[in-house]
Amino acid sequence: GQRVSLSVRDRGVGLPADHPERVFDAFWTTKSHGLGLGLSLSRSMIEANDGQIRAERPAGGGACFVFDLPVATDVHHA
Repeated sequence: GQRVSLSVRDRGVGLPADHPERVFDAFWTTKSHGLGLGLSLSRSMIEANDGQIRAERPAGGGACFVFDLPVATDVHHA
């Protein structure tokens, strides 16, 4: 089936060198007042809709998040 893909990149502190996927762990955060739920919830929602998300460490620093979802082929009109 067809899929749509989106990537989002920032130029912040980047991802952990030893395990970049750790950012998807619930309650893991780099922010002093963060809850560490945003990326965990995002992954749950994307995967619940047959999608995938991954974290990458791009050259030059920062972080890049790439996700894809299947294209809806059966559209019902109300």
